This record gives sequence, C-alpha cells and structure tokens, in this order.
Amino acid sequence: MAGQDLHFGAELWFQAECCGGHLLWALNLEHLDWLERYVGARLRERPSRSPSAPTASASALARKLPAWLKGAKHRDEILRTIRRLRATADQANPPGS
Repeated sequence: MAGQDLHFGAELWFQAECCGGHLLWALNLEHLDWLERYVGARLRERPSRSPSAPTASASALARKLPAWLKGAKHRDEILRTIRRLRATADQANPPGS
C-alpha cells in the first residue's frame, strides 16, 4: 500500500516520487537520516556476524531496500529528494516553535 505505514495504516509524511516513478518514503526524521547515510555512503561495509552487533538491525533493514534505492545510479537524485523532504519538515517545524 503506497503512502501508508503497512502496520498501522497511518499516512507517511515523508514521501516523494523519485527516480522515474518510484516512491521514496520514510517513517520519521530518524529513518530519513538513516536513508541519507546509507544512500550517501560510497563504501558499505558488511557488519560483523554477531547478532548482538549494533548494526545488525540496520543491516537487516538495508537488505530489504529496493534495488533502485541501493544502486549508485540514482544516488544523487535520491539524496536531492531526501534533502527536499527534510526541508518540508523544517518548514513545518521551524526552530523555536
């Protein structure tokens, strides 16, 4: 279901069309920050195999990302879209409000 959280059915605030019709979405600012770090990384190292490693859940999340989002081909467009989504959040919640 595009544009809604799959568990609660809530509308996703951070969503935008990207890369020729794909939907880029994030649950919240923390998720948007994680996506920006992941997509912007030039080298993505595999975490240790230890299930208690702090990056284990991030690795599981990364495995579920669609191929168009993981590849370098669309990196610049995805990062521009993430910055645009963040700017909408900043406009909705200006500092000191």
